[in-house]
Amino acid sequence: MGNLKGKVALVTGASRGIGRTIAVRLAADGATVAIHYGANADAARETLATIEQAGGRGFVLQADLNTPETSITTMFADFDRGLAECSGESGLDIVVNNAGQIMFGSVEVLKPSEFDKAFAVDVKAPFFITQAALPRLRNGGRVINISSATSRFVNPNVVSYAMAKGALEVFSKTAALQLGARGITVNAVAPGPTGTEEFLRMAEGNPAFVEHAKAQSALGRLGTPTDIANIVAFLASDEGSWITGQLIDATGGTLLG
Repeated sequence: MGNLKGKVALVTGASRGIGRTIAVRLAADGATVAIHYGANADAARETLATIEQAGGRGFVLQADLNTPETSITTMFADFDRGLAECSGESGLDIVVNNAGQIMFGSVEVLKPSEFDKAFAVDVKAPFFITQAALPRLRNGGRVINISSATSRFVNPNVVSYAMAKGALEVFSKTAALQLGARGITVNAVAPGPTGTEEFLRMAEGNPAFVEHAKAQSALGRLGTPTDIANIVAFLASDEGSWITGQLIDATGGTLLG
């Protein structure tokens, strides 16, 4: 702990689930964390309270990533102001594009609006957040994009989400090559089934589904948000400085056999 002291991180979708756990972990490691949320301000403030109770530092900012073309400029103006008020600092070291929007529907039934929503949140927003972050991102910085095992493990019912995450992975490799001259690393982390509150709520009343998900992992369990946050924290640290352009499988060995 403490290896991110003096660093500034932005975590999107940090009001709950994996994003909240990542934000709390980066703060515990010493970073000042900008906690982005889309709609639930109370949940974002809960993330901030958890960080502050542990002696960390952060602030909250809002942006609707369904419309990144109109929200990101305002979000970064709020970021600059919030960081100055929180710590007197400027600049940015770590961007975690965690916010995602899973859309259910196969090829036969998916609506254009649903398709567009998946790509807006899962591809367009990370792309333009990274673009807006670049003037602020210090040399040696980190961009970490949260992808999904669905880009490799086919599930026809989430085709738009899986396609969007596949595009995010291509962006990660491309940005890694482009930004390497500045010492900035860019990687993607792809969780498998993870026991977030949202996942468990979706699976409620279907224990067979949960057991099936556990059985697909070589380790025989669901992932936890902490499992994913640990990987992100490593990539964000100095110890992760020689890893870039990679897709990190965070599935516990799902479907190895």
